[in-house]
Amino acid sequence: MRLRGPMLSRPHYRQCLLVCLASTAFPTVGQAADRAGIYRLLEDNSAIHLTDRAQGAALLVVSGTAPPQTGGASPPAPAAASAAVNAIVLQAAQANRLDPNLLHAVIATESGYLNVAVSRRGAQGLMQLMPATARSLGVTNAFDAQQNIGAGARHLRSLLDAFGQDTRLALAAYNAGAAAVERHGRRIPPFAETTAYVPRVMSRLAALQVASASPP
Repeated sequence: MRLRGPMLSRPHYRQCLLVCLASTAFPTVGQAADRAGIYRLLEDNSAIHLTDRAQGAALLVVSGTAPPQTGGASPPAPAAASAAVNAIVLQAAQANRLDPNLLHAVIATESGYLNVAVSRRGAQGLMQLMPATARSLGVTNAFDAQQNIGAGARHLRSLLDAFGQDTRLALAAYNAGAAAVERHGRRIPPFAETTAYVPRVMSRLAALQVASASPP
């Protein structure tokens, strides 16, 4: 479905979207990505695309769940994740010598805790693993939280080791690829997405660290 922005006022767009949502069965956590749902494709400022196919979707709309944040607003707390995801994050962090807050910050930024999220480039799951990366890490189902987070944690650990435990460079490599960081003199590549991504994750990480250090 292709809705041209200039042809629909905001109230009309919202009404159309609500009708679409009301008439569709939505996927829940743990379901396959190709199950019924409404997905919004982000392409430009003049067109909005709605589809019931997850593949290639940049933003997933799920009933009762907020979409991933794309700005640098207040960081979501780990409580945004389910108890099961929190347990998986803690296990993966311990196994890979990572701060669980870092994994939470990456997950919140990458997918907003939507385990069926799929980007336009094909990145999948909670930690938005590219298919080739997922395969290299032994992932058979990128939408399985245990596999996705475990592989994402191992990948992040390898990037931290490759870049001297520099969290900013590791995050830049997670977003743009290690080769891009190396190509730019082991500095954050001057890509708009990456230069926005790194401080966004770092801001969430800092807030989560402060929250976890505060007494209950």
